[in-house]
Amino acid sequence: HPSYTRPAVFRGRAVPEVLLSGHHEAIRRWRAREALRRTLLRRPDLIDEAALDAEARAFLTELRNRDG
Repeated sequence: HPSYTRPAVFRGRAVPEVLLSGHHEAIRRWRAREALRRTLLRRPDLIDEAALDAEARAFLTELRNRDG
């Protein structure tokens, strides 16, 4: 997952609101989903081999359905 620091906006790109929220569970979920999304884009072969929990599998299904 990408890492962000201050300021909240840098070169016109804003830090995702969830990361500024302070809600640790939401941040954990965002990071896990972002890691899955990036892996699916860059190394989909690793996704097929991974032991994923139900939440991760549901998110991947959602991504695949959304992206076609």
